[in-house]
Amino acid sequence: MATLQLGPLHQIARTVRDIAASERWYRDTLGLPHLYTFGALAFFDLAGTRLMLDAHGPVQPESILYLRVPDVRAAHQVLSARGVRFESAPHLIHRHADGTEEWLAAFRDLEERPLAIMAQVRP
Repeated sequence: MATLQLGPLHQIARTVRDIAASERWYRDTLGLPHLYTFGALAFFDLAGTRLMLDAHGPVQPESILYLRVPDVRAAHQVLSARGVRFESAPHLIHRHADGTEEWLAAFRDLEERPLAIMAQVRP
C-alpha cells in the first residue's frame, strides 16, 4: 500500500456578505496580496496558501485565521492606523522551554469573526 502524504495547506475559504467591500478590506486594510476576483469570489495569497472569500451564500461562523507577522507590535500599529479595531494590545500568550515567546493581538473582520496576528520572539 502506498503511503499518502498530504501537502501543506493550499486554500482556506471564508464566507462574506459583500465581495467588493471584503476585497477592499483584505487588500487595502490588511495588505494581503490580491490574486484575482471573479464574480462573488476573491482570492488572496497568504505566503503560498490561498484565501478564498466567497459571497455566494450566508455568512457562517468560521475558524480563527492566525496571520504570522515578524513584529506583532509594529503590525498592530500599522493595522490600527488603517482602522482595524483590536480586542487587546499585543500580549504574550506562551513561553516555550527554550525561551521563545508567542505573542498575539486579536481583531475582527467585516462580519465580526475573529482573526489574529501572531509572532514568535526568540531569546
